[in-house]
Amino acid sequence: MPLLNIQTNQPAPANQGRILRDISAAVADMLGKPERYVMVSLDAGRPMRFAGDDGPLAYLELKSIGLPEERTADFSATLCGLMQDHLDIPPERVYIEFSGAARHMWGWNGGTF
Repeated sequence: MPLLNIQTNQPAPANQGRILRDISAAVADMLGKPERYVMVSLDAGRPMRFAGDDGPLAYLELKSIGLPEERTADFSATLCGLMQDHLDIPPERVYIEFSGAARHMWGWNGGTF
């Protein structure tokens, strides 16, 4: 149910499999959800600009059922740290959209949650 989409202008790193594994585990831990439901997508090498230049940047979308709005600042700190540690993108070059979903609006396995 949690989905983290990452779009970045950085090229796909050679170790992207390990990066995706690390980020998936971090998202599961951060949200307190089983990792078997976590999906992470990395869309690298996109033409993007932020603040008037094309330096390293990322746009993230974190969607989850029951996303606690009062914890988004903590989630932002964690996700920005992951972007800096794994993709060398400074926190001030990351935008994050948080989105909570109702169970009946999230499909899986031929049904909904």
